[in-house]
Amino acid sequence: MMDGDRGAAAGLTLTTPQGAGFHFDPGALCLELLTTGGLGPYARYEVLHQPSDLARWLPRSRLRLPADAVRIDPAQLTATRTLRDALWRLAADRAHGRPGTAADYAVLNQAAAHPPIVPRIAPDGTATAPLPADGHQIASTLARDAIALLTGPYADRVRECGAHDCRLIFVDTSRPGRRRWCSMERCGNRHKVQALRARRAEDHPGAE
Repeated sequence: MMDGDRGAAAGLTLTTPQGAGFHFDPGALCLELLTTGGLGPYARYEVLHQPSDLARWLPRSRLRLPADAVRIDPAQLTATRTLRDALWRLAADRAHGRPGTAADYAVLNQAAAHPPIVPRIAPDGTATAPLPADGHQIASTLARDAIALLTGPYADRVRECGAHDCRLIFVDTSRPGRRRWCSMERCGNRHKVQALRARRAEDHPGAE
C-alpha cells in the first residue's frame, strides 16, 4: 500500500530518544512495521512484546484497523516479528544496492501464502473495518505489501535516512526522487543546523 493510497493521513508519529515527537512517513505499509523494533541495535526500540502490542499498533498504521478487529496469538506475533526482521535486512540491502538473501525472501513468501485481510465497504460507500481477522492475515497483508514494493516501480527508491546516526528506511515516492531524510522535522532540520554551524565556523574560524 503505497504513500498515495492514504494521502495526508499517512505516516506515524515517532519519538526521539530525547522525547521529542516527529512525523515519519516511510511511504509504504510494510516499512511502517520496521518502526516497532528489530534485531541487534534495533532491539532497544522493541514494542511488540505480546499480541496486544501488535493489536494496538494497527490503528496507528496505514491499515487503520481497530485493535479489537484482530485476534492475535503468541505464535502469530512471533511470525510477524520474524517477518519484520527479514524485511529490515531486505530493505537495508535494497537501500544500499546489495542483493537480499534467499532465506529472507523465503520468509516473505511464507507469510504472504496465508490469506490477507479482506477489505469491506459500508452501505454509505466508505471503507469499513474488515471482519475479525487473525495475526496470519496481518502478516500476509504486510508481506504482500513488501513484495509489491520490492518488485514494483519504486523498488529502486528504497532509501535509508541520510543522517549518520539514523537508520530509518523509507521509499521515496516524491516526483523528483531526491528525498534524503526520514523527516524534515528531525534529521532534515538537524542537517540544516549542522551545515549552518559549519559555514559560520569557516567564516569565523576563531569564534566560539
